[in-house]
Amino acid sequence: MKVVFAGTPVFASKTLDSLLGAGYDVACVLTQPDRPAGRKMLMQASPVKQTALRNDLHILQPATLKDAAIQAELRAIAADVMVVAAYGLILPQAVLEIPRWGALNVHASLLPRWRGAAPIQRALLAGDTETGITIMRMDAGLDTGPMLLRESIAIHESEDAGSVHDRLAVLGGKLIIKALERLEHGGLEETVQPLEGITYAHKLTKAESKLDWHESAIELSRKVRAFSPAPGAATFIDGKEVKIWRALERVGAFAPAGKEATPGEIISVTNQGISVACGKGVIELLELQRPGGKRLPVAEFLRGFALEKGACFS
Repeated sequence: MKVVFAGTPVFASKTLDSLLGAGYDVACVLTQPDRPAGRKMLMQASPVKQTALRNDLHILQPATLKDAAIQAELRAIAADVMVVAAYGLILPQAVLEIPRWGALNVHASLLPRWRGAAPIQRALLAGDTETGITIMRMDAGLDTGPMLLRESIAIHESEDAGSVHDRLAVLGGKLIIKALERLEHGGLEETVQPLEGITYAHKLTKAESKLDWHESAIELSRKVRAFSPAPGAATFIDGKEVKIWRALERVGAFAPAGKEATPGEIISVTNQGISVACGKGVIELLELQRPGGKRLPVAEFLRGFALEKGACFS
């Protein structure tokens, strides 16, 4: 089976690794153009391109797939199927129709819940207790095509977006191999997505990563988990930005007796955690980062960044 693969980030590179490990003929890899990254803003190849280079694969990096020349090049490859995982570019209907068996997408949610760009983070922000992988046949809509395979995993209370991402990346790689095997032998059934339960995982914005202490402790702890490992949930104290990387809702915790704490107010400081009043409840900060510093457990963070009871995050 001849495959064209389209993907860009680490999640997609795990799918590409699975295809290569299973012995599929990956005739071409589509990935987004190199972009500046890091503090020095040097041009950097995507994780998928790096995997493709290591395996001496043919690489295309068009800015758009609407270009007639790119479409002609894809037709010349005469692939049986296109596998897509977090590519990041729109695939026109003309491109979807090029492979003999169309295009299969590895999507990191249980469709139709969380169609769109940020399904893992949106699931955490919403407090979902499960997520999963859906293999779907792509159409011109946004993750609207029929479902082919679907498998769920539990979201544990201690997990952040990074750990859920890593587990889903592995699952996605396994599930696409199963889908291709069934496709080749005519045993892949399609299920139309139900109209009920549709939600959209809109792309995250940096503004969303700012903590609003008027929200509840459970909402804030979800936000911390959803924005780790990037870009990190952020707050300010004395005009300095502090990133919060790990935090837990303190069930049953309250402000000191006889005093109503202001949202964002620090109500206790120990080497085990910094307790902060929220709009409802108390959250305990466990891992933080000061400007220009490293992510540190609270005890180490406090050695270089003094915080006192009564101070207030904004």
